[in-house]
Amino acid sequence: MTLFGTSGIRGPVGETVTADLALSVGRALGVDSDRVVVGRDPRASGEYLQSALVAGLRESGTDVVDVGVASTPTVGRAVGWRDADAGVSVTASHNPPEDNGLKLWQPSGQAFDTERRETIEERIAADAFDPAAWDAVGALDSWDARARHAEALRAEVDGDSLDRHVIVDVGNGAGGVTVGVLQSLGCRVETLNAQQDGAFPGRPSEPTPENCQSLATLVAQSDADVGIAHDGDADRMRAVAADGTYLTGDALLALFARDAADPGERVAVPVDTSLAVADYLAEIDVDVEYTPVGDVYVAEAASEPGVAFGGEPSGAWIWPDRTLCPDGPLAAIRAVALDAERPLADRLADVPTYPIRRDSVEVAEKGAVMDRVRAQVAETYDDVTTLDGVRVDLGDAWFLLRASGTQSLVRVTAEARDADRADAVLSTARDLLADARSA
Repeated sequence: MTLFGTSGIRGPVGETVTADLALSVGRALGVDSDRVVVGRDPRASGEYLQSALVAGLRESGTDVVDVGVASTPTVGRAVGWRDADAGVSVTASHNPPEDNGLKLWQPSGQAFDTERRETIEERIAADAFDPAAWDAVGALDSWDARARHAEALRAEVDGDSLDRHVIVDVGNGAGGVTVGVLQSLGCRVETLNAQQDGAFPGRPSEPTPENCQSLATLVAQSDADVGIAHDGDADRMRAVAADGTYLTGDALLALFARDAADPGERVAVPVDTSLAVADYLAEIDVDVEYTPVGDVYVAEAASEPGVAFGGEPSGAWIWPDRTLCPDGPLAAIRAVALDAERPLADRLADVPTYPIRRDSVEVAEKGAVMDRVRAQVAETYDDVTTLDGVRVDLGDAWFLLRASGTQSLVRVTAEARDADRADAVLSTARDLLADARSA
């Protein structure tokens, strides 16, 4: 049985995600937890899923700290603040409203790693649960973790106020803490989609360039300095510069990483990150450390000594000296502070951009095909990474062959510093995949 993906349990409500499953997760987590923090995003299904989760925890004798509707980073950081053993966010993050899920957190703010996820799955499969005695059930306590989160965010800015005009697209989600903190720091703040609504009527939850067109247009046509966008649970953050330019994930990663890291330190990034990030950071003697795709893997790498920052181009940003949970509101404060020092558009001009090519190939037996790709690549190339798929570094270019986790596809990515080279490398990668399919 495999319940967990890299982002926790997630799927359609009533099919993959049910109250029965939430109850089982609560019981399994309660086996060795004395106190657990729980919270949820605004999805309507979250209310009863959280109730079932809490019932399972309390039935196990585990005390519960309920933070209500709150951003996922609020929940993740509250685990340590309340000296709890774990935390659970009832959320499907940027997924559509018909989905929901459960994501589990360690006291460090890091999501449950592979070993911890497997332990929960094994307990559920074995029904390894002993209810507490009638007079030993867990207590339930409500706590305003959002106020503590806001206090921590305000502490990120020393001295003078930020004095920026910021438009925040909350996406009808749980990221309203960003608005209040920016206002308290002296910003003039306008909002889009600020009303919490788990149906996400204003725009789809994921803050992609297409979904943030209204934000980009409003920033460009006003005197705003920065635009900020969150997903439904605000673990993600994307930014728009004053001229209406939506910053790519790679560009924002480069800017955050360069601000966070000192010469000789490292930055954790997934294997599909643009070569531009490594080039931009090399200018200040900062190296990149590649991880599998997924913020849980970036967080694991970011917890290592000498790693100053971790980020995913999808919008998950991790400052390990603060928390190992991707914190969208923290990223928003950092982005506005960077703009106050020097406009994001000016900073963006310093980050190189390279042509990147992407393709997806339907493959019936993707596991066997990828095994053959690995063997073939190992015989041909020297600089090969197999953390997540197969990534080949060619020095002036790279390519990645990676099986989809949900579809019968192998995704092919190639990047170089000029367009002709990128096209040639993509062709090489596709030929390797074709050979592996026909073998």
